[in-house]
Amino acid sequence: MKSGWTYLGLLLALLMVFCGCQSMYYGAMDKIGVHKREIMVDRVEQARDAQKDAKQQFINALEQFRSVVAYEGSDLQSMYDKLRSTLNKSEDRAAKVHERIQAVEDVSEALFKEWRSELKQYSSASLRRDSEQKMVQTRGKYEKLIGAMKKAESGLEPVLVPIRDQVLYLKHNLNAKAIGSLSDELKSVQTNVTSLIRDMENAIAEADRFIATLRE
Repeated sequence: MKSGWTYLGLLLALLMVFCGCQSMYYGAMDKIGVHKREIMVDRVEQARDAQKDAKQQFINALEQFRSVVAYEGSDLQSMYDKLRSTLNKSEDRAAKVHERIQAVEDVSEALFKEWRSELKQYSSASLRRDSEQKMVQTRGKYEKLIGAMKKAESGLEPVLVPIRDQVLYLKHNLNAKAIGSLSDELKSVQTNVTSLIRDMENAIAEADRFIATLRE
């Protein structure tokens, strides 16, 4: 993202985002020299970073879940509080991933729509064909990227569901029997987290490759 953004430009951009007027936002940013391509790269980076953060948080969540299952002490309220805190952080990370992916989709669709429209402006048929070919290639790489990101995103909820259930169960049954029942869910949580981490690592790698392509 260009460092020459003016204060007025940033203020205008924030107002446009707040109002949900994405087309006006892109138009305003273009006028101050910040184009959709740059916004797209910035948002892909943000989505990649959000997935990195979520990956680490879900690793932490799994460790916390394991510690609760193995707990043999008497302070069950403390264990409940820790697991609840972990769940809250995990849900926040998951929401951020969803938000960042939506932002990538929005600017990408705007960019490709503009690109298709501007192909008609060429006088040279050869230049138009070359630009169209580049657009198709870039679109293909983008589809691979967003597919990887969404696959990783789809793994978030299956991990969160059993943790939510057990947090609620602990809340209602703060006793040794409740803690013992958690072990039944541990295997499921471990499997889902392992799958989620694999998908997230793939999505992060695709984001890095896509960003490198746009910067060539």
